[in-house]
Order: sequence, then C-alpha cells, then structure tokens
Amino acid sequence: MKQSAAAVTLKGITKRFPGLVANDSIDFELKKGEIHALLGENGAGKSTLMNILFGLYQPDEGEIWVNGNKTVIEGAGKAIDLGIGMVHQHFKLVQPFTVAENIVLGNEPRKFGTFVNYKQANDKVRSISERYALKVDPQVRIKDITVGMQQRVEILKTLYRGAEILIFDEPTAVLTVQEIEELIGILRNLAAEGKSIILITHKLKEVMALADSVTVIRRGKVVRTVTTKETNEQQLAELMVGRDVNFQAVKTKKEPGELIVSVDNLTMKGEENKLVLNGVAFDIRAGEILGIAGVDGNGQSELVQAITGMRKASGGSVKLHGKEMINKTPRQMSVAGVSHIPEDRHKHGMVLDFTLSENMVLDTYFDPQFGKNGFIDYKAIDTLANQLVTEFDVRSSGIQAKARSLSGGNQQKAIIARELWKNPSLLIAVQPTRGLDIGAIEYVHKRLIEARDAGKAILLVSFELDELYALSDRIAVMYEGKIMGYADADQRDDKQLGLMMAGNSAAKQPTKGGR
Repeated sequence: MKQSAAAVTLKGITKRFPGLVANDSIDFELKKGEIHALLGENGAGKSTLMNILFGLYQPDEGEIWVNGNKTVIEGAGKAIDLGIGMVHQHFKLVQPFTVAENIVLGNEPRKFGTFVNYKQANDKVRSISERYALKVDPQVRIKDITVGMQQRVEILKTLYRGAEILIFDEPTAVLTVQEIEELIGILRNLAAEGKSIILITHKLKEVMALADSVTVIRRGKVVRTVTTKETNEQQLAELMVGRDVNFQAVKTKKEPGELIVSVDNLTMKGEENKLVLNGVAFDIRAGEILGIAGVDGNGQSELVQAITGMRKASGGSVKLHGKEMINKTPRQMSVAGVSHIPEDRHKHGMVLDFTLSENMVLDTYFDPQFGKNGFIDYKAIDTLANQLVTEFDVRSSGIQAKARSLSGGNQQKAIIARELWKNPSLLIAVQPTRGLDIGAIEYVHKRLIEARDAGKAILLVSFELDELYALSDRIAVMYEGKIMGYADADQRDDKQLGLMMAGNSAAKQPTKGGR
C-alpha cells in the first residue's frame, strides 16, 4: 500500500531502553528535496530516532514509510538499499586508508572478478566529488587530512552508495567556523540536487540559516514542528528546554588575584623536527579566564598536551604556584591541582566501556575517600556519581550504564562535572561546550564563570568566537605555534582577531601578561 510521496514518514515510533523511554510515540515527516532539522537537548532522543530510520535500532512500536512505501528496516544494509545514508557525529573511517579506499570499502569495483579496480574507484570518487563541489582528493590518506575534509569523505560514502535521503548527526560539532560555512554550502547544493536531508543538531543559528522545517523533541516527545520562516532562535530555544534561555553569559569585571600559572618560552618539536610550539609565553592569575583563539591546527592541542603532561615539551617552563612542573606526568599535574576538559572526549576524556560511575573517578580513584588497603569503595564512588549526575543533569539509564551508551553531549557533561568537582587551581577547558545544546551551554558557561569568580585560573581553548568573547577576560591568538597577540574581550573586534589568526604581524603584538 502506498501513501503520499514524502521521502520519509515515521508514525508513532517508540523505543525503550532499561529505565528510559528514548522515543515516545514520535510522528515525523521529511518532504522530498527538503532540509528538515531535528532539534532538541542532549539525550532528547534525536539520534535514537535516526538510528531507527537507519536500521541500527528496531522500534518497539510504530511504522516507517520510505517514498510512500511501508517498510521494516532490519539493518544498515537495508537502509542503504532504500537510498538512506547517515553521516555520524563520530566518523567511521580507517585512518591509514586513502579517501577512495574508505569510500568504496565493502562495495569495491572489481577487475577480472577478483582484484580491486583502484583506478575506477579513484575516478568515480573524483567524479562524485566534482559533481557536488566537495573538492576531495581520492588518493590522500585519511590521517593526513583535516576533520572538515574527513566529514566530506563521510558524505561521499553515502553518495557513492546512491543515497537520496541523508541523515547528518551533529555535523558541525567538530568543525571550525570556515568549515561550517563550507558545509552549509554543500548541504544546500545537495538539497538543490533533490536530496532530502535530516539535520540532527542543537545549534540554532545553523538551523535558521539552513533548514526549511524544524521538529523539536524534548525528553523523547515531539513538542512542535514549524517552518523556519515562522519562528526565531529564542522561540526554538524555549521549545527545546521548556523555559526562557539567556543567550549571553553574565560576567562582571573582576580584578585578578595571585599568579597561578606561568608559561615561558615553551617549545615542542613535532614530525621532522618542526617546531609545533615556538616560544609560547603567558600568565594566568586567580579569577581570570585566558581564551586561546586560532584556526585549528596552530599549536592549541600541543600547548594543552604540554601543560597537562600528556606530551613532553622540548624546552621552556611551566610553573604552577611558582613551582616548576615542566614534563610532569598527567597524574602529577592532576594531583597538583590541574583539571582538564579534553578536546577528544572519547580518546582522552572517558573509558567508554567503563560505567558512568567509574568514569567519574578516573583520575581520583586512588584518593582515600574511595577506598583503602588496596580495595575500592564502589559505594562511595556511586554516591559521588549520583551527586554529579543530578547536579549536572547528565541523562542516562543510570550510573551503571556504560559510558558509550550516553549521547555525546551527556558524555561531555559528565567530564565537565568530574573536572569541576576536583576543585582545581587551574582548569584547562578545550571546546567545553562542543556537542552541547543551548540549555547545557548556558549552564556550563555559568559554571565556568562561577569557577573564575571563586578564584580559579582558567585556560579556555575554543573555536567559537562567541564563546571566547562571552567568557574570556583576555584572548590570546595562536598561529603556527606562536602567540601572535592579545585581544580585549570587552571590545569585540573580529577583524583584528582575524588578522592575528591569519598570522598578520601588523596586528597587536603580544606581551606575556597581556595587559
């Protein structure tokens, strides 16, 4: 039996997990050639719903219609056969393989019936790339290209398999401002070609700039479906969280206190002995947030790794409360009073196969409050985990749930809860609101400002200029491993900041204290 020619219609979709109803009788329709945003808080059920459409989960109740035909999608293979492709938030690429090898993997063109025809694979990938203006070289290796380019490869994987319905799960979570602008252009081109697109997101600006329609989900239920022409960011934010939202962090001017951390002439060598950090120097005082701006890949990651002990510096000084800490271990830095919200929550923030409770004490499990005589007191750990989960609204099926079962945003909130609970002297926060919804961003910003007002020194690395201006007392700009200069966070000047981010030496010159 056929019905109207919508690309996708979901009727009464319900999905339950132990202790959690992720989707509660959801109705959803995607029209052909439409970009439809699926908007909601972390843990609202957006990704679960799309994993059902892509065949990764089976619904407990409800119907799925694709191109007017009722269907059952038993797995991702069936979804692909139906012309559905999904670009996941965390890319699924083989790093040592080339772009083309990743794209054709599992569906390789053959010659003589046995051997992979790499020339045909490269030619087809190049043809699709040119058709959709994706500009990807099929012969480069994944490990050698930027995150933004890796996302294009994921898009090409779906197009290579003939997808007409594309699902994007938080596609801008790890992209720079420039890459986001490029992605918006790519998605518009795809829609103009007749592709139907579902955009899972919590970023309101992108929804308003890109989507035709928006369906808002809150705690597993559809709140409303509207067109972007009939709404605005404030209304969407209120629909998401069910209350008024303050878009601007409230920060009062404050005179910083004692010197907490002093970095001087910090250097680090990377591949082929190239300097990835080249004489970096700055101070941060108690009650101060120093923001680090710059295009990704200009030494920000190496700077954080050097200060936290994750990677050895080649030279220079890192002093905490006047004590030299250069090249100490991560544990020594943690015990000395350094907390770290890492840029990659899966690689450095959590052990995904540990429980949520266990992840809350990854770097404090040896503290006497969590056990003695070599035995861990799991009851004490669970007490802490329950406290932090409640305080930071970390949504899961319970503290004994595996960390990998949480949404990306809830994983991030768990890490932030753990690192703030440690009551550090120095908090290093790298992309702290990446993957968070507007309500959670508001809350995290509030907590960071509270930490600053309580006398913590904070190093904030972010690619979001709005976030840097909202939170920072001073902004340092990095370019090719150097600090090019400082910007006044109270007097926004994107042009000046952009000049320094591009390495313009005519911009404001650095001073170690930045004042």
